[in-house]
Amino acid sequence: MTEMPKRADGSRATPLLSRHEALGGRMIDFGGWRMPVQYTSILEEHRAVRQRAGIFDLSHMGELFVEGSEAAAALAGALVTDPPSLEVGRAHYSMICAPDGGVIDDLIVYRLARDRFLVVANASNAPVVSDALAERLDGKRAILDDRSLATALVAVQGPAARGILGPLTDVDLSTLRYYAIAEGNVAGIPALVARTGYTGEDGFEVFVDGAAAGELWDILVGAGAPAGMLPVGLGARDTLRLEAGMPLYGNELDRATTPFEAGLGRVVKLAKAGDFVGRDALARAAKAGPRRLLVGLVVRGRGIGRHGYPVWAGDRRTGAVTSGTQSPTLGVPIAMAYVAPGDAAMGTMLEVEVRDTRAVSEVVPLPFYSRAR
Repeated sequence: MTEMPKRADGSRATPLLSRHEALGGRMIDFGGWRMPVQYTSILEEHRAVRQRAGIFDLSHMGELFVEGSEAAAALAGALVTDPPSLEVGRAHYSMICAPDGGVIDDLIVYRLARDRFLVVANASNAPVVSDALAERLDGKRAILDDRSLATALVAVQGPAARGILGPLTDVDLSTLRYYAIAEGNVAGIPALVARTGYTGEDGFEVFVDGAAAGELWDILVGAGAPAGMLPVGLGARDTLRLEAGMPLYGNELDRATTPFEAGLGRVVKLAKAGDFVGRDALARAAKAGPRRLLVGLVVRGRGIGRHGYPVWAGDRRTGAVTSGTQSPTLGVPIAMAYVAPGDAAMGTMLEVEVRDTRAVSEVVPLPFYSRAR
């Protein structure tokens, strides 16, 4: 397996760096990685995913394989969800929390076999999650194999995604359900193919050995060109996930936030068998109720709410914006924000402080955008 080396400046580059540069990608440092923020324009790339398809390099994400006779039980003790309840070939959204209930990271957990799991962590948190899992699995009949630096991940997302990927793979995409994964080949390359994503559209994520990333990317780009597929950078990835109401670690989630405050209490399985790290604190948090709640806002006045902008209820500061943008799909400014529970009811009118003015904003349901089924 090919490991992704560090650059002279200490950052890492995915195996696709030369492809991004050849495509004119504007590169930035993101979570310790050199990544494209955009190629043409964020708006154009966003609309390509909503209307046709986009291709993403997600090779900066962490891929942590856990296997062994006690792998399922060990993960149940390490995470807030219940991995033993997953069927082979299925996945679920999860979190790893600190003993005080704060979120260390949000994750996707895939069950590849009875005694083998794949845990995907956010890029900036992958080393922390790897260390925490190693500590929590210690003494169990479970082995952690951190392949983050040897695994590439390429995603194809959008209405045309299945038509682009389908002819290239021996995985039957017509029967692969949402939040499911299968082992097979893509263009003859051994791969894990998952029907997951971070855009609100149908799509697929393809895990391959890092050495095969360039070949996979080139084949997918060529196959998607007739359908109008575009390469998509971090900028449009952020506007897409925000429209879909999906949290971003460091914005909506962090060590000071519990899953209940983020509206993700359903993820926490307090009734599952056995203990897990953070259980007592999360049980207390569930009983006491959240101190604040994550809400969606549509700005009805002038201005765009950005991360950290104050949110007011009259003369009282009720919270702050976590993420905000001008929605390319809806054509209005949208934001997510934490506010006091009493200000979180749908239809509540608040104000977002945008520089020296306050923009009237309405609390609306999340997500802002849902694709037609």
